[in-house]
Amino acid sequence: MKNEKDLEKLRHTLSHILMQVLEQLYGAVPAVGPAIDNGFYHDFDSETQITDTDLKNIQREMIRIINKKLPIEKKTMLIDEGIKFLQDKKYIYTQELAEDLKKEGITEISFYQQGDFINMCSGPHLESTGEINPKAFKLSSVAGSYWKGDEKNKMIQRIYGLAFETPEELKDYEKMMEEAKKRDHRKLGKELDLFHIDQKVGLGLPLWHPNGALLWHLIEKFWHQEHLRNGYDLVRSPHIGNKELWETSGHWGFYNDSMYPPFEVGQTLEDKQKGKKVKEPDEFLIKPMNCPFHMQIYKDTPKSYRDFPLRWAECGTVYRYEKKGELSGLTRVRGFTQDDAHIICRADQVEEELEAVVDFILYIFDAFGFDINVINVYLSLRDPKNKEKYAGDDKGWEFTESILRKVANKKKLNYVEEIGEAAFYGPKLDFKLKDCLGREWQCSTLQFDFNLPERFDMNFINDQGQNERPYVLHRALFGSFERFIALLIEHYGGNFPFWLSPTQVKIIPVADEHNDYAKNILKELRKKDFRVGIDISDNNFGKKVREAKNERVPYFVITGKEDIKDNKLTLESRDGEKSIQISLEELIKKLEIENNPFNV
Repeated sequence: MKNEKDLEKLRHTLSHILMQVLEQLYGAVPAVGPAIDNGFYHDFDSETQITDTDLKNIQREMIRIINKKLPIEKKTMLIDEGIKFLQDKKYIYTQELAEDLKKEGITEISFYQQGDFINMCSGPHLESTGEINPKAFKLSSVAGSYWKGDEKNKMIQRIYGLAFETPEELKDYEKMMEEAKKRDHRKLGKELDLFHIDQKVGLGLPLWHPNGALLWHLIEKFWHQEHLRNGYDLVRSPHIGNKELWETSGHWGFYNDSMYPPFEVGQTLEDKQKGKKVKEPDEFLIKPMNCPFHMQIYKDTPKSYRDFPLRWAECGTVYRYEKKGELSGLTRVRGFTQDDAHIICRADQVEEELEAVVDFILYIFDAFGFDINVINVYLSLRDPKNKEKYAGDDKGWEFTESILRKVANKKKLNYVEEIGEAAFYGPKLDFKLKDCLGREWQCSTLQFDFNLPERFDMNFINDQGQNERPYVLHRALFGSFERFIALLIEHYGGNFPFWLSPTQVKIIPVADEHNDYAKNILKELRKKDFRVGIDISDNNFGKKVREAKNERVPYFVITGKEDIKDNKLTLESRDGEKSIQISLEELIKKLEIENNPFNV
């Protein structure tokens, strides 16, 4: 098995071979072509519009180059020489990148060549095209791409490819992707009537249907219950805040590329439509984060060392700018609800609080049915070579980084350290879940913040009667409700566990004369707070059963002549287990056990 660096070389080399073919067949001009997870892509500009039907022919030409076993050579040029070389070849995109590097003070650039194709690239690459197994890669799709990812720039073309060490790995991945298509939360969201996104309402702003809103409620109810049990207090904050708040927090300057412009609250819409001038201008912004509000709650009253720790939690909806082309279902939206919490504590309490949060994160993941033994954790540290980029002093960073590392080791987390990946305001631990297909999802984050305590001048009176700065820990378990629900939908393929299913039981009478008996069962189950539906429509019995299965209801209860006669009911499950005849009392006991996430 190749390691990640070897796979990166293989995939990066394939992107260059792809570009070699595109230049030969279509006179395409290369842009960028990196290795990515599970494969590669290359951006290019061409007068010919490439479609999916062209991919087979392009792949055949790539295999011919692979089979020629062309040596791959690295060449280095002085920056001006390299720019002139690219200019002569009319490689306008890589020439622009080289000019950008020159502005940064770079004096040399590297090129890679196989056969008659050569282009600027930092590498890495294989030593020969012959090292690639031609049966272990596949071109997968064609897309459009703005140059440098900026929608103000020209739209060029992109081809994606999959690449692995062996054909078997490629086949396994393709099977997984087929299963992923079936589980796509956008597809299942429609089939299960959970949510939709309406252009008239606004892209990136999901509308939750009754089933989806109930699913959300169940998750949030569990979230609130467990937070109260773990010593958190609940707070709430508005959706908008005065411009001054965001200037104080620093978001006005350092987060402005993700925020929406301010709006005037000193006049009505009617006043503006009539062109009236604002008498008392007052600008507000819609919030991208909940943090500054929590800091202001802290500032409202003086604090003593005896008041700590403070654990404040909020499910707060925030709004962030996203480009239209990057919006995707529930995983990339413009309005989303964070399950935020801020823990404000003394230095001597930090370690204990961090440990408690790690335990809480793992408990929550376990409750929702994820394997906590395969969670990957990333410890993000500051870059010691660029300390000026970060808030806080050396002492604070050394303390917080060392204590995060200590807690990660103590809790035996499967973590890796990533230097330079810390937020400017503090180090953090990121927790990434794996779903049933082995895909990784970013969820929980646990991070320190040196910025807000300083900017909001947060203090408390310590045991010596002196002012002292508290430590602030940011913490989110789901990350956002929208993304977490998308994860749940795809992880379970819509077959939610019993305790999470919007409808837990569907009662299906065989015929109209059995309706009254079915309604009585409905009444008794609802008394026990089970979420129960009943189908007394004009549909025939077979169609009622099929619809219940399509709705992925965990159990459906059938009431017929024999059930009424024996004062029992027939129970079937979506899992295809053999139907059984049981009493209502037995059913209630069974469902009460399954209504707990840890009893499944």
